[in-house]
Amino acid sequence: MSDPRFELHGEAAPQRFGWRRLLGLAVCTALMAGGYGVYSGAIGVPERLNPWAPLNVAAPPNFLTPYKLARTRDKPALCLSALAQTGMRYQQLPDRITGQGCGFENAVRLEVAGVRLGSALSLSCPMALSFAMWERHVLQPAAQARFNQPVVAITHLGSYACRNINRGEGAVPGRPAIGSGALSRHATANALDITGFTLADGQRITVSEDFHKDDMTAQPASKALLLDEFHAGACKYFQGVLGPDYNAVHRDHFHLETGGYSMCR
Repeated sequence: MSDPRFELHGEAAPQRFGWRRLLGLAVCTALMAGGYGVYSGAIGVPERLNPWAPLNVAAPPNFLTPYKLARTRDKPALCLSALAQTGMRYQQLPDRITGQGCGFENAVRLEVAGVRLGSALSLSCPMALSFAMWERHVLQPAAQARFNQPVVAITHLGSYACRNINRGEGAVPGRPAIGSGALSRHATANALDITGFTLADGQRITVSEDFHKDDMTAQPASKALLLDEFHAGACKYFQGVLGPDYNAVHRDHFHLETGGYSMCR
């Protein structure tokens, strides 16, 4: 004789499973249709909430900004289009090879940015775009909040250089540090080293003198707190960020880069 309990569970379970399966398929279909509708423009959503809308460099950042920035950096035409929105003055550079593994493509000579540069910079478009986003959405808001004035200039150690990664192995005073044997991101114009910042009233803030050099719980105008915000904010717009906490080689500057592994040290 069959067990009624077995019949109940044996017959009802597949039925319930069938309804759940159909419901799951319906939800997935609706999501796919909705996503395609947004992508194709058939369904209108605000640009800031549309993951396929072009990057707007002036728009307040939101949860989609990292995705839009990454997608834009990966496509040369999109990158140059976004860079044209920044208001920076630059000249496109012809692609060139300067040595084994060295050279750049889709690069610009950045002459005027939102801050004075001291000397022009040769940067890949992704680096120039990341710098523009960082300057607009991190440097200026943080400086205004803590010092009630903007950053007007940066000092730097340069961008493009055909060289290996400098890890400082075997370094001695007065002699160049020995490289690692692996090419630096500087060798492809995908890196920039920044040593300091100047505020509108002339105050100088340097990585070597002010990074974590005073009480991090001090007054809101603390230079160390401002540099901490600059460093943390850079991690949102560059793929690699190294500072004094990383190693002695970086004791006096922030190393910013694109195109490599994700690092925030």
